[in-house]
Amino acid sequence: MSHHTIDLANVKQIIAQIVAEHDIKSVAFVGCGASSSELYPGYYFLRDAAKQLRPFHYTASEFNQDTPAWVDETALVITCSLGGTTPETIEANHTAKTHGATVVAVTHAAGSALTEEADFTIVHGFEANYAAKIEKMGYVIALAVEVLNQTEGYEHYDAMIDGFDKIFDLAQAAAVSAQGGMAKQFAEQFKDDEVVYYMSSGASLDVAYSSSICLMMEMQWINSGSFHSGEYFHGPFEITDKDVPFVLLMNDGKTRKADARALTFLQRFDAKVAVVDAKDYALSGAIDGSVVTYFNPMLHTAVFRTYAEALADARSHPLTVRRYMWKLEY
Repeated sequence: MSHHTIDLANVKQIIAQIVAEHDIKSVAFVGCGASSSELYPGYYFLRDAAKQLRPFHYTASEFNQDTPAWVDETALVITCSLGGTTPETIEANHTAKTHGATVVAVTHAAGSALTEEADFTIVHGFEANYAAKIEKMGYVIALAVEVLNQTEGYEHYDAMIDGFDKIFDLAQAAAVSAQGGMAKQFAEQFKDDEVVYYMSSGASLDVAYSSSICLMMEMQWINSGSFHSGEYFHGPFEITDKDVPFVLLMNDGKTRKADARALTFLQRFDAKVAVVDAKDYALSGAIDGSVVTYFNPMLHTAVFRTYAEALADARSHPLTVRRYMWKLEY
């Protein structure tokens, strides 16, 4: 198997340069849609592991319209856009720079508009395979790990670095193994559903969110909603009934208990549930228990992509078809 990874030395160097010149106190993760959700695991990591550093997660339009008071020379702003052309996120770079913050742009498109006002740019892969599709997320988490380690220190740093060395091949293998079996099964079972609900927890919360708003609503025109497994019992579970469609992205790590509790209830009332369980792909067999929680979203993203592709095939509705996006002025 070819060895997939990301350029961690580059990430380390970028953060070293930033912390040498600035006293970083806040880190903002800013983007839109799928890119916003791919920033979430980096934000989650800092929210979980940082003691002094303050992490924030924003959709770009809000960051621009209601720019937080702490955005100044002590802020690091990490922005993401796959094609580097998302207007709100390009504007977020400008907003951040205007207030004296340092900007790192993460994009697949070198030389795109997103890179113009950024202090540093990281270019990631995407097309090659399922491992490439999680490079953006990987770089974002790596930036978060580096900024934490280089500002206040992080006791599980080595375990995270080792995790980055393993996750890409693991996720690629998991996606390929799901492709023929579980993904096709999901497509057959869910292709005629008019609404599908998504649930997860921990670092994977926004994988459920983007699966719902992007893969379902945007790319399949299927009505969808998403919520935290821990919130399921505080409202959403009232719609649970026989054959009501749910997708549960189950975590291998600290928040598994919340996911498992939700699954038990779904099964009790015979709901239609597709479970993408990180444990089934031996995530904790490859990655140290102290940090395994943070790697769930990369695995879930790679595996569920195959489910979405299979669903698109079964419905004869390519993931690339749009009614409005890129077609209208809005």
